[in-house]
Amino acid sequence: MKMSTLPNRLVVSAPPQGWRLRWVAWRNSVIASPSFQHWAARLPIFRSIAQRRAGQSFDLVAGFCYSQVLTACVQLGLLDLLAQRAHDLASLAGATGLSEDAALRLIRAACALSLAEQVASGLWMLGQQGAALQANPGAIAMVRHHALLYSDLADPAALLRRDRAEPTALSSFWRYAASTPGPEAARYSALMAASQAMVAQQVLAAYRFDRHARLLDVGGGHGAFAIGVAKACPELGIGVFDLPPVVAGTAGVLAEAGLSEKVRLHPGDFFCDSLPVGYDCITLVRILHDHDDDAALALLRSVHAALPPGGRLVIAEPMADAPGAAAMGDAYFGLYLWAMNSGRPRSFGEYGALLKSAGFSASRSQRTAYPVVSSLIVSSK
Repeated sequence: MKMSTLPNRLVVSAPPQGWRLRWVAWRNSVIASPSFQHWAARLPIFRSIAQRRAGQSFDLVAGFCYSQVLTACVQLGLLDLLAQRAHDLASLAGATGLSEDAALRLIRAACALSLAEQVASGLWMLGQQGAALQANPGAIAMVRHHALLYSDLADPAALLRRDRAEPTALSSFWRYAASTPGPEAARYSALMAASQAMVAQQVLAAYRFDRHARLLDVGGGHGAFAIGVAKACPELGIGVFDLPPVVAGTAGVLAEAGLSEKVRLHPGDFFCDSLPVGYDCITLVRILHDHDDDAALALLRSVHAALPPGGRLVIAEPMADAPGAAAMGDAYFGLYLWAMNSGRPRSFGEYGALLKSAGFSASRSQRTAYPVVSSLIVSSK
């Protein structure tokens, strides 16, 4: 069958707005055509494309089940078990507290997602995806934390219609955990430390901090990023600025790392207090996208005021429209931050506009190895 034999209804009238609108309208009508789908599935040259596209479509439909399989594996300690040695079904059932039928259902689902791998009849070990995740404490911490996000997204349309007018599970966690001493503050700091460790690796590989004399990490939590920089740049003076309940637990973490004398702590609220001066580099690691534009601009102006002439601001976080990470930027963080009732993902251009309004003279994007974890913007005063 030739393309010319496809039904006439596939030819759409061209919208007047331009070539891209005409192309997208035509493309979509072709893709949606049962005749085209049948034709493409019969030709070897198009068959693999059609199958891949069908698989991608089903992944969108079934994605929540995939994430719940991962959640169950983390909650039940399955990844840790499989990392130790190969297990048979009876061993997995006993270790996870599941019946053998339930354990078999979970391990088969995990194999389908490459979280596990059957290495012999009735014997399982970690799969490739499972090995990568199990060795990443930050990713595992986020999986555990996602229970709050999933509860808020149980009815996503209702969440969007509320337009951030009501508290959510995520917004309550971040509000109270970040400002109240006790178990919630400890959970908050542990989550931040785990996630910042992933970012620190990307940032340190992409930007040379040893060109500076002193660095201040604003919103630095328990110092995960500061510790990474201190180890990579032993001559660099380092400070951490964060809320008093958070900084209260940072001293012990620094002592365990042998960096009590190396890293100076500054308790304060960056929306109420001026930032410490005397640092020629300031970092914002996964901070700005947590805040709406007015708050983000206020923080950038505070950073600008604290930096000396020629000082640098380094922003590290996932960004919208990042090549290879668009889904993480706008789909994941778009809904996550909506449920958090604060913040939004921004593109480099949107950050550039904010930075210019804050007084920064120049900004540039800096490539990282894994933009899905973090992208980088470097700005000069």
